Amino acid sequence: MSAILNARLDVAPWRDPRSARLPGIQPLDPATWLLRDDAFALQMAERDRLLAAIPERVHAMEPHAEAAAQELRALVLGRLGAAPGYDFGRGCVTRPDGVAVRRDGAPLMVLGRLVQEDLCVLLPDGGGGHVLAAAVLCFPASWTLAEKLGRALIGIHAPVTEYDADLARRVQRLFDALHPERPLWRANALGYADPALHQPRGEADPRPPAPDPPPFIRAERQCLLRLPESRAVVFSIHTQVVRRADVPDWPGLLRH
Repeated sequence: MSAILNARLDVAPWRDPRSARLPGIQPLDPATWLLRDDAFALQMAERDRLLAAIPERVHAMEPHAEAAAQELRALVLGRLGAAPGYDFGRGCVTRPDGVAVRRDGAPLMVLGRLVQEDLCVLLPDGGGGHVLAAAVLCFPASWTLAEKLGRALIGIHAPVTEYDADLARRVQRLFDALHPERPLWRANALGYADPALHQPRGEADPRPPAPDPPPFIRAERQCLLRLPESRAVVFSIHTQVVRRADVPDWPGLLRH
């Protein structure tokens, strides 16, 4: 299929000193958590296709994550109920692109068809850390859900060289201090040769380097929020891909 591209980047981390260095965490206005951008209809059609064709590759949930996933579905549906363009009918939600999505079924599968964000649920592991326990991940950027499920934070980020033990401790402290009413966000941007949104890769199959300058820029707006009842941490990823030619101030910065 043809590339699904955005006309612009809504978040460019190199333009702000607060986001230009790792980990680049900033407070998030809860009202801006879920975004709808200019590629909404095309991205959602691709999400529908992936969730129908390869659900076992883009969705996973360990049994003990069910309550957190249900809580997350209720939270997102509550947000969408007040969002323009969503129409709630009996048993279904009609998206702004006119597609009706049933509200029953696996909670993260439902959400994966309603919002552009990929959603990862991390639960406390009982030893002071958090593990990835559930996710809908349609647009992985060179990682695979099957390889990361059940892992703690530092294992999830292997083999990212910048994510060393010191950075892992700093991120864990952020997780521990995360409050339901005070979510956080960060962003990254990388040059890519391939504009495809769905790019799964195993840890032994690293992404080949993009040419310099790269033809495309792939950016992720990543948010962290705490669910008040289950105390799970939700890691959401909103992905945008643009032509590098449409971003004249691209500095060639590589950010994970």
